[in-house]
Amino acid sequence: MTGIDWGALDELAERIAREITAKWQIVELDDVKQEIMLHAVREQHIISQYQGNEDVLRKIFWNAGRRYAAKERAYLDLMDDQYHYTPDEVRGVMRSFVYTDAEVSEQIGKKDDLTRCVITDNILSARMDAEKAIKRLSRDYQEVVMRLFVYGLSPVNDNDRKRGYRAIDALTAEMNRNIRTGR
Repeated sequence: MTGIDWGALDELAERIAREITAKWQIVELDDVKQEIMLHAVREQHIISQYQGNEDVLRKIFWNAGRRYAAKERAYLDLMDDQYHYTPDEVRGVMRSFVYTDAEVSEQIGKKDDLTRCVITDNILSARMDAEKAIKRLSRDYQEVVMRLFVYGLSPVNDNDRKRGYRAIDALTAEMNRNIRTGR
């Protein structure tokens, strides 16, 4: 515990919190700063090693603040009382990309051969949301979604399958975020 200059860390935490709140408007400066300082207290054995290295401390504080902001955004996405896609729905939407928009629109109102569900016009808006959201994923996630869920290829191994499901989870979160923010 000796050797940590909490005053300097507090100033750095406030600067980082200002940067984060400028990028993530859903969080407040005091909350982000408090989370950063809480992280510093919990990890003081690591913080004390890098006391003189502001670049490393900046990265540590930035990650702690960004993690908090992401958690708050996910909570807001869940609680904002708007429609949310589920990962199952997103997988179904991605499987529909093997068909053109015209082919899909011809099927509206008919029963799906596979699931026996009536195809509604919601599939078109879901496809538009997915097209917009997939561009915001990493290239790796885009590739695995296209390979596994659009083209229907088998995963190479268990890790590839898990990566595909993580990519769908990320796409689902991005689609739900697009609904809320309109971006």
